[in-house]
Amino acid sequence: MKLNLENKRVLITGGSKGIGKSIAKVFYEEGAKVGICGRNRDDLELAREEIGQDLAIFEADITDERKRVQLIDSFIMQFGSLDILVNNAGGSSGSTIMETDISLFHKAMELNYYSAVHLSQLSAEIMKQQGSGAIINISSIFGRESGGKPTYNNSKSAMISFTKAMGDELIKDGIRVNGVAPGAILHPSGNWQKRLDDNPEKIAEFVDKEIPGGRFGTTDEVANAVVFLASEKASWIVGATINVDGGQSKSNF
Repeated sequence: MKLNLENKRVLITGGSKGIGKSIAKVFYEEGAKVGICGRNRDDLELAREEIGQDLAIFEADITDERKRVQLIDSFIMQFGSLDILVNNAGGSSGSTIMETDISLFHKAMELNYYSAVHLSQLSAEIMKQQGSGAIINISSIFGRESGGKPTYNNSKSAMISFTKAMGDELIKDGIRVNGVAPGAILHPSGNWQKRLDDNPEKIAEFVDKEIPGGRFGTTDEVANAVVFLASEKASWIVGATINVDGGQSKSNF
């Protein structure tokens, strides 16, 4: 399927590792002009070496509101405009609700949710001027059901709700907002790889019991869904968050 993404200008947060790096790679292979954002310069440089030397890299901490504005300004200065934003940056912290300090809930919302809201607002203003654009938010199946750490689940649940609300609001301006909710995805820098290394038997039991597909998902499988949603082939998908989980989610919705 030809997705017609050649020369589309794409910004991906958290793009130096894992899912974000795979998203960048697939867009790049489709002929898009791709920029990735991350906090670690060395990781960004390594991603560029792997993907291609004309991959643009932006070092920024997107939990800082001023840095988010600077990121969008820097991207526009380099590429002229912005066609696709992928809000991928995120992380998990804390423990049970009662054992987690309230400050970690604030930090989780800032990284996983508020950064995406603000970057989406900034990007949508640019996209409105050209009458088109796509925003893809990476949430999680645990944004719909219990599992994982509460700080993470809460922020990803908010992301799913935000995606629907903004999708409905902006479609009249030619901007589509959608999301992808990955299940358990295995990659070298991820938590599942650490758990697998620590206790392979326990993780094998988890996969057998919890994932109907019988294996972990791959970052490329998430990336392929993201790129499709960002393309004109998904023109009538608005405000949706699509599970990419091998059947892991127990939710009907």
